[in-house]
Amino acid sequence: MSRTEATPSTGRMPAVLRNYALLADGHRGALIDPGGDIVWLCAPGWSDPAVFSALLDGAGRFRVAPAADRFVWGGYYEPGSLIWRSRWVTGDGIIESREALAFPGEADRVVLLRQIRALDRPARVRVVVDPRAGFGREPVRDPVRDGDRWRARTGNLHLRLQGGARLHQDQQGFLAGELTIPPGGHHDLVLEIANGPLDPAHESAAELWRTTEQHRSSVIPSLDGPARRDATLAYAVLRGMTRPGGGMVAAATTALPERALAGRNYDYRYAWIRDQSFAGQAAALVGRYDLLDDAVAFFTARVLADGDHLAPAYTVTGDPVPREQPLPLAGYPGGRVRTGNWVRGQLQLDSFGEVLMVLAAAQRHDRLDTDGRHAMQVAADAIGRRWSQPDSGIWELSPRQWTHSKLTCVAGLRTAAQVAAPPSAAHWSALADRILADVSANGLAAAGHWRRAYDDDRVDAALLLPGIRGALPPQDPRVDRTRRAVTGELEQDGYLYRFRPDRRPLGDAEGAFLLCGFAAALAAWQAGDVAGANRWFERNRAACGPPGLYTEEYDVQQRQLRGNLPQTFVHALMLETAVTIGQVDPCR
Repeated sequence: MSRTEATPSTGRMPAVLRNYALLADGHRGALIDPGGDIVWLCAPGWSDPAVFSALLDGAGRFRVAPAADRFVWGGYYEPGSLIWRSRWVTGDGIIESREALAFPGEADRVVLLRQIRALDRPARVRVVVDPRAGFGREPVRDPVRDGDRWRARTGNLHLRLQGGARLHQDQQGFLAGELTIPPGGHHDLVLEIANGPLDPAHESAAELWRTTEQHRSSVIPSLDGPARRDATLAYAVLRGMTRPGGGMVAAATTALPERALAGRNYDYRYAWIRDQSFAGQAAALVGRYDLLDDAVAFFTARVLADGDHLAPAYTVTGDPVPREQPLPLAGYPGGRVRTGNWVRGQLQLDSFGEVLMVLAAAQRHDRLDTDGRHAMQVAADAIGRRWSQPDSGIWELSPRQWTHSKLTCVAGLRTAAQVAAPPSAAHWSALADRILADVSANGLAAAGHWRRAYDDDRVDAALLLPGIRGALPPQDPRVDRTRRAVTGELEQDGYLYRFRPDRRPLGDAEGAFLLCGFAAALAAWQAGDVAGANRWFERNRAACGPPGLYTEEYDVQQRQLRGNLPQTFVHALMLETAVTIGQVDPCR
């Protein structure tokens, strides 16, 4: 097939987003649907083309599911891990498939583990293994069988499957077949996908599972408290979606629509400075510092390299985000497929403030080196030169004088001044005062609360964040007036919208933003409203599906997730909220 031709359609009905589970190892992520299909996996890295792209109606699949025509799906994550167990109840018994990406992951080799288990009766399972590189454009070629192992190629990638002795080549896919597992037994499938030739010496399935279990338990904290299960999963998601020593992707997917047929479907397989700041600060509160250290390393390298021209987002390795372009796939219903992101080239002023807050958190915990302290100075100097300029803001809109952006810089400067040497501390505090004076003169509505922009009197849920982060003292009346104005204007059924884009009722233009709901919980807690904080937290914590994953938006009326999955900054703020309001005890 020519690279310019459209990828053939799978013709399969996608699931609603709430029913997908995530596997991730820091270098890439996979989504599993209720039917046992791996419907999404980019290889070898997060923003590379997918080898399984059925989520967007592309070719390529890896299915493990009951051979029976009728079954009921369920599943769960093993405690403290991203090891998922798909579970199916059939008329003949119960079948499970234990799923994971081997951990710790390798940058150039994907190792996908699937262990099929028959719980009480013999289990008949249908297996299809058909990776297709280039978003489904490249079929499998050059297959070679050696015992229970198969080797092959797709595009420039090398493949190896262990456990395939009972599978055969199929006209509609690389390998297919039916397996029968005896009661209490299991069968392991291990699929490896690599940039180059695979080492002939390979680990057994048992070794890979053992290593994965041990490393997961060593990096995921044991949390306690009423929300410990969800908070632990949030930490596992953040760890799984952060490249060790590098960036954290905003989401594992691209082009999942935020609103059907509205053209709002973006590629979030990149590392946003703001999102990783939220994750780093949440990890510091938890008392485990690996995610904080990763954020510091990533921010330090980017700030020292780019200075005033710090981009809002990069690839996880620190390269520029590719330009946005369409992809010839039918896509998830309601959206069109695109890769790359238009954020490239934007100024998002609040990113500098977010960098300062993370570096200051590292300094408080004695985890900042000389380069990190230099990066703090560079970020503060950049704010000094650019704070008066229009920027695209937290929601990546047209450049304006956004109030949230400037107040976030105030918060970052004040936080950094608390840990800096006297000369810098005095200079940064004075700069924060100067910016705040300008915002007070131009960014206050007549009612005394912050307004979205210097030329826009509407409220914006993002304006809750600077108060939470310390731009002003909690007792400053502008903080409470803003909280009351935002929640009074933008709340619906316990969820919070980011702003009113037009005169339509809330929910007509876009879904509620779960990030904003957790920010409302933190703001209520700061104001001393303990009951309100817990109401906001519990309502928004429930806006997930059976696996417990969050997207960016929530359709309140239909109770459905909207947008790319999972959205890491929602998990980060949920985790921070859980610790802050006492739903989870931090590590000691």
